[in-house]
Amino acid sequence: MWYLPSIALAVLGLLLLGFLVVRVVRVLRRFQHTISMVATDTHDRTGLLRARSAAVRVALEQRRGASANQ
Repeated sequence: MWYLPSIALAVLGLLLLGFLVVRVVRVLRRFQHTISMVATDTHDRTGLLRARSAAVRVALEQRRGASANQ
C-alpha cells in the first residue's frame, strides 16, 4: 500500500492539469474573439478611410474640371 500516495498525487496532478487546460482554452477563445473584433473594426475603418480619400480625389477632379472650363 506504499504506492497509494503516489497514485493519489498522480490523480490530483491530472485533475489540476485538466482544470488548467480548460481555463487556458477559455482564455484563448476570449482572446481570439477579441482579435476578431479588432480586425473587423480595423477593416471597417480602413474601408471608410479609402472611401473618404476617393471622395476627396473625385471632388478635386471636379474642381479642376470646373476651373478649366471657365
